[in-house]
Amino acid sequence: MLIDQFLPDYDVVEHHEIEVDAPVERAYRAVKDLDLARSPVVMALLFVRGLPTMFTGAVKPKRRLGLDEIVASGFVVLAEEPNLELVLGVVGKFWKPTSGVHRIEAGEFAGFDTPGFAKGAWNFVVSARPGGRSKVETETRVASTDDDARRKFGWY
Repeated sequence: MLIDQFLPDYDVVEHHEIEVDAPVERAYRAVKDLDLARSPVVMALLFVRGLPTMFTGAVKPKRRLGLDEIVASGFVVLAEEPNLELVLGVVGKFWKPTSGVHRIEAGEFAGFDTPGFAKGAWNFVVSARPGGRSKVETETRVASTDDDARRKFGWY
């Protein structure tokens, strides 16, 4: 998987998969067109994270939370193999109320090792299944750059 090129060693991993009744091309397009603002769980988590700044007007309600908005928030597209895999990355201090996102370029991600941060890589993989179906998998990996960040992320 492409994600292995960017974060082969990690502290935490979460993996999900689902089989869908759609060919690979359509399933991959759905991944690229995803809108996380349609998820009550995601919106609840964003609401909780935004509580500290809610009364300052700094938090605006999200109408859409798609790939463009995710990249604008600090993620970077690390790699893509169309109709197969998309890999996103982010560097930050996720345990802070603002996430402490540290913007980087895709080429900086794998070698980023500044103490006090965590790196997250998130991929989507689509593969063909019999009968014109597809399997969509997503994996999130997080690696901390030092023991202090690892401990703080563990609390988070």
